[in-house]
Amino acid sequence: MRIDVVTIFPPFFDVLEVSLLGKARGSGLLDVRVHDLRSHAHDRHRTVDDTPYGGGAGMVMKPEPWGAALDEIAADATAAPVFVFPSPAGEVFTQATARALSTEQHLVFGCGRYEGIDERVFDYASTLGQVRLLSLGDYVLNGGEVASMAMIEAIGRLIPGVVGNPESLVEESHEAGLLEYPSYTKPASWRGRDVPDVLLSGHHGRVAQWRHDQQVERTRTRRPDLLDG
Repeated sequence: MRIDVVTIFPPFFDVLEVSLLGKARGSGLLDVRVHDLRSHAHDRHRTVDDTPYGGGAGMVMKPEPWGAALDEIAADATAAPVFVFPSPAGEVFTQATARALSTEQHLVFGCGRYEGIDERVFDYASTLGQVRLLSLGDYVLNGGEVASMAMIEAIGRLIPGVVGNPESLVEESHEAGLLEYPSYTKPASWRGRDVPDVLLSGHHGRVAQWRHDQQVERTRTRRPDLLDG
């Protein structure tokens, strides 16, 4: 998979060099390219924002640098990209979204700042590929970098070969619409707290049932909205 990121803070994505995603880049499973939006601003101050039409607080990211950045990426693409713009006004990003996007050949993340990106950029991007405005949740961040990094990790780890044991992806929270069951390791007793007996029984059927029951109870207690319907 190819992933392009457009941002005014390229060093933010240096973290992609470490952990499983770093290994995936090294092995060729992920081709990640980070682009500085300011390289497409041609005034002496490399300006990428201006005051909003209609008035109001804050600044809006200008369409010209974004158009040039998207054109450059699209010209080098071998498949129509999916443009992902983190936005508190977007649809909620879920595990199902991550799984769907993990099957795409080319993703482009556009990291907005200030009061957001000129709306015409999204319309223009739709002429180059699919556009998705996605939100991590009902809160506002200073920019799209944190959200993009979270989405890239959630998507990247689902690409075959990135996570060493693919079975570990099946039993995670949200994969079956439930939260993950609690996990334990050695020692069996720690500071007066014991591992549930069923996990020490060696009875695979009872263990599986206990884990499922724990998933349902944990979801009912912490995220009842997931059980609606």
